[in-house]
Amino acid sequence: MIVCITARAAGTDAPVEQRFGRAPYFVFVDTETEKSESVGNPLVDAAGGVGPRAVQALAEHGATILVTGQVGGNAARALEAGGIKAYAYRGSGSVADALAEYTAGTLQPIS
Repeated sequence: MIVCITARAAGTDAPVEQRFGRAPYFVFVDTETEKSESVGNPLVDAAGGVGPRAVQALAEHGATILVTGQVGGNAARALEAGGIKAYAYRGSGSVADALAEYTAGTLQPIS
């Protein structure tokens, strides 16, 4: 399974970014191989409507789970349409911390 976690920088040690569509990086982690890939978000400074376009980036990388702080309404609808489940991480920890909380089942779904 591929989990995407929004981040302020590249790598699993990077702090989690609370904003989805404007996150500087998306960190994709394959939970089976534990390999990760950090992808810069080209939409970070784009004009409005970035949420649905960011969802497309997740889909292109095979993500089925998103861990972030919050998502807007348009992004939430796009995630649902794309079959990507979103979970809220409200802490100030790293990507690795957020992944550990997701794996432990302690994160709440974003509806």
